Amino acid sequence: MGVRIVSTGSYLPDRVLTNFDLESMVETSDQWITTRTGIKERRISKGETTSDMATEAAVRALGDVSPENLELIVVATATPDSFFPSTACKVQSKIGNRGAVAFDVSAACTGFIYALYVADSIMRSKGVSRALVIGAERLSKIVDWSDRTTCILFGDGAGAVYLETSEDEGILGFDLGADGSYGELLAVPSVGSNEEFPYYIRMKGNEVFKVAVRTMVESALRVLEKVGMKPEDVSLLIPHQANLRIIKAVSERLGINQEKVFVNLDRYGNTSAASIPVALDEALRSGKLKRGDVALLVAFGGGFTWGSCVIKV
Repeated sequence: MGVRIVSTGSYLPDRVLTNFDLESMVETSDQWITTRTGIKERRISKGETTSDMATEAAVRALGDVSPENLELIVVATATPDSFFPSTACKVQSKIGNRGAVAFDVSAACTGFIYALYVADSIMRSKGVSRALVIGAERLSKIVDWSDRTTCILFGDGAGAVYLETSEDEGILGFDLGADGSYGELLAVPSVGSNEEFPYYIRMKGNEVFKVAVRTMVESALRVLEKVGMKPEDVSLLIPHQANLRIIKAVSERLGINQEKVFVNLDRYGNTSAASIPVALDEALRSGKLKRGDVALLVAFGGGFTWGSCVIKV
């Protein structure tokens, strides 16, 4: 028995915050941001909560599938509406499901791949046949808009995939890991810490870059080896959308041509756990990724966490 991604959906808020808008907020410029990150604009919630965006993405992913048939809902997020109930439980209520197993996963920008792994494992071992996995973030709520080094990077959004068990393998394999010794490089303190509110994203960019590229490349190569593939077998690389220089460095070290790399970072910025499912949805809907193709998903995030996954769509 295998697990396959049946359908996808995504949601991005209507409000667009451009680099030119940021020029009036902090000491920066469109050229500076574009050169260093590849980002031109990002979407900012106009009041939509994380669960609101996750719900919209879920509804789009489900299409004609009845929410009542879902047996499992997993939401990856670092910006939940509340500590409890979970964002997954809120989505469950909003889409009209009762009884499905529902919980959140927190692994920062690697969250979606972690959540997909959890759902895949449960479906293979526990007899669950229909699941929803969502990555959703409202990062604008934890951005320090006076910090020119971080406020230029992040945006809001959500992406979702609907999974079913299948005789054919759709999700081919995973590689996951973490190293908490890098925690201080990218972090947001919270109520369990000794730090005072407000809680904002803190990042040491240069150090993050070095570790991110290395861990993403190593993880990607490991998962390809596990499934008996090489980089040239990949139809499309869908990396976490954090920084264009990171994306280019990863693809170059893997030997994957830029034409086979999906990038929407310029339009959305870094949406953390939402970035890969949003990119996957757009790749499928745009025809960049076609049914039967092989996609390599790879991410890194605060923790540090990292993960990769090979899927046949």
